[in-house]
Amino acid sequence: MIQRIQSVFLLLLALAMLAMLALPLWSKTDPISHASLTLTAFQLYRGATPEAGAVVASAWPIGALALTAAATAIYAVFQFRRRSVQLLLCSLNLLLVVATLGAAFLYSSRADAMLNVKMEGRYLAGFYLPTLALVLNLLASRYIRRDERLVRSMDRLR
Repeated sequence: MIQRIQSVFLLLLALAMLAMLALPLWSKTDPISHASLTLTAFQLYRGATPEAGAVVASAWPIGALALTAAATAIYAVFQFRRRSVQLLLCSLNLLLVVATLGAAFLYSSRADAMLNVKMEGRYLAGFYLPTLALVLNLLASRYIRRDERLVRSMDRLR
């Protein structure tokens, strides 16, 4: 199960989505008033840290989508005997990761309008992890299809 390369890609995908939950996604600081906004997977808060700042808005859909994508990837690892189900789960995971990326972009663009500054906010490391997860998901799907073709070719030889 873990010795197959697609299982490694799916586990790395799950780790990337779980790491997204712990890292900040977006940040913007007003250079004049030193007010700052930071977006994480679960909340948008004002201040340098979540403990020191006040929560401005909840962003739980980002976190829920990321958790669902990680859980789907882990479940797909254990479906190694049923490659068609694995491919279906990878397709579902593709939609979940794209939705996570879209939700993160939506919340960051809404937060950008909250702090009225001409300067743009900056995307942090957590925002780019779903892009890595998309690449890993596509690689896992490719290798699952390759295994399926190999098994079908061996069935033809019998």
